[in-house]
Amino acid sequence: MEAAGTPIVLVHGIGDNRSAFAVLSGALRRRGFGVVHAVNYSVLTALTGDVRRSAALLGEHVERVCEQTGADRVHVVGHSLGGLIARYYVQRLHGDARVRTLVTLGTPHGGTLTAYLFPTPLTRQLRPGSDLLSELAEPSPRPCRTRFAVVWSEMDQVVVPQRNARLEHPSLVVEEYRIRDSGHLSLSVDGRALHAVVSAITRSDDIQDHPIVPGRPGFSSADMTQSHRPSGL
Repeated sequence: MEAAGTPIVLVHGIGDNRSAFAVLSGALRRRGFGVVHAVNYSVLTALTGDVRRSAALLGEHVERVCEQTGADRVHVVGHSLGGLIARYYVQRLHGDARVRTLVTLGTPHGGTLTAYLFPTPLTRQLRPGSDLLSELAEPSPRPCRTRFAVVWSEMDQVVVPQRNARLEHPSLVVEEYRIRDSGHLSLSVDGRALHAVVSAITRSDDIQDHPIVPGRPGFSSADMTQSHRPSGL
């Protein structure tokens, strides 16, 4: 019941808009999640975008959602760049006080080589080893209260190499879902990704300390779930 009542905020990726989540938001509502908000960053383009500024805007949006719904915390699902924006908000702007769970779908946590194809300020932030990604890789000075679920695909055409959509961080609790055969844009409509979203959200609300779980229903033995926990937890 708590999981169904916690607002869910959906954050789209580069060159997209909230319509990318039409299938996912509808599926979540049919499963009983009644409060689903899709953010629309109309100014977020390959030419003018900035992850740090977008993360601050996301924080303002989350505050409005909490004020309108009376909720203390939200769940966030970010596709592609949207996941990186949400991660910056959680890690660097104290967003972990508001975000209970962050699920990323095909997010270039380790950067992507395709970012070299477009020399813009935003794509420079998405290159492996960029100042932004180096900042996010730094250990957090305090425990992060947000739990992460990372969904990535071995057939992602945008995150190259595909393993850069994984997330291993010394200060974060991360649950990982690997999908073999979904394209980058398909992740927001893939049924297995939806299953991962629902599983991560409900597990986060059900219990405070999750055990390491080797797999999930709906994923083959080759698509095992892994958990990465910071030392001391």
